[in-house]
This record gives sequence, C-alpha cells and structure tokens, in this order.
Amino acid sequence: MAISDGVVRYLGSTKNLVGCVAGLGGVGLHLTGFAGAYWLPVIGGLYLVGALAAPPERVRLAVDPAIAASRLRSDLAALLAKVRAEAKRMPDGALDRLDHIGEVLDAVLQRPEELAADPETSHGVTRLVRVDVPLAVETYLNLPWWIGVAKRSGARSAAGELAAQLELLEVDAEKVASRFFADDLRRQSDHTRYLEDRAED
Repeated sequence: MAISDGVVRYLGSTKNLVGCVAGLGGVGLHLTGFAGAYWLPVIGGLYLVGALAAPPERVRLAVDPAIAASRLRSDLAALLAKVRAEAKRMPDGALDRLDHIGEVLDAVLQRPEELAADPETSHGVTRLVRVDVPLAVETYLNLPWWIGVAKRSGARSAAGELAAQLELLEVDAEKVASRFFADDLRRQSDHTRYLEDRAED
C-alpha cells in the first residue's frame, strides 16, 4: 500500500509533470524527423532532464485541522469507551461528569478550522483529552479496588480524589469552551439587544 501511495504521489508531482512535457517535446522531435532512429532514448532522456530540472515538491508540515480534530475526537471517544467498560469500578457521578466533559470538548472539536486558528483553545482541548482526563481516571483505575474505596484519616479516599479532579476538569473544559464560543455568545447577545431596541420603536 505504501508503494502504491508513493507512485500515486509521484504521478501527480511537479517532477513527473515537467518530465512528461519534456518527453512530449521528444515525441514532437520524432514526428518532425529530428530524433531519427534514436527517438525512444531521446524521449526518455528529455523526460529525465525535465524531471531532474523541476523544482522539488513543497514541504507541508502543518496538519490539516479537520484531521487533527478528528484524531482528538477519536481519542476522546476511545477514552470514554474504555472508562465505560470499567463502569462498575467508577465512583458515583464520575461517569456523568466524564460524559459532560466529553460533550463540552466534542462541541469545540466540531469546528476544526476555528479551533486551529485559536492556539490557546487548541492547546487546552488537547491537554484535557490526552493528558489531564486520562491521567486522573487511569491513576484511579490502576489502584486495587479496596484502596479506591477505603477511607483515609484526615484525607479524601481515592474515589473522593477522583471526584474532586473530575469536578475541576469539568470546570476547566467549560472555561475552554466558553472562551471558544465567546464570539457566538456575543453575537447572540447583540441580536437580543437589536430585537429589544426594535420592539421599543
């Protein structure tokens, strides 16, 4: 598959297109009688010269925003699915909080172009999906079940720690989303004021 992808990429490359144009020049030389008996090597040679003389393909390091958002959505969906598979071990309310965090982040990820243009929000969403939420849940689930529910004197239980972490992460996700949708909220508010002003006239 990788070889065929490389071939397809080369067929559409600048080098191949310039080489083909040069090779067509060789065909023209043959048809006019200038290439003589060596017309085939002339065409091949002109193609090779054209391909070598063509500028290299432009390097594109930036990831397509839609692809980046799609990967984050896939990571988020996979994370939530793994946690649901361990639902019996999760403390009360934890899955509801995780689902809400997932909904909030998914709403942001549904607008990849705008997300790519907002590095701060993009970083916040990526950090939540790939670091903060997985670390909180993974740490809890890797504890033996009896430690997870055991009370500790003067401190929260592991389940209590997870609940506190998820509450903080939920607030963080909502802040990220509120900042991302601030312009939409402002437009809605402006429209309300416009309608109110019009009603008073």
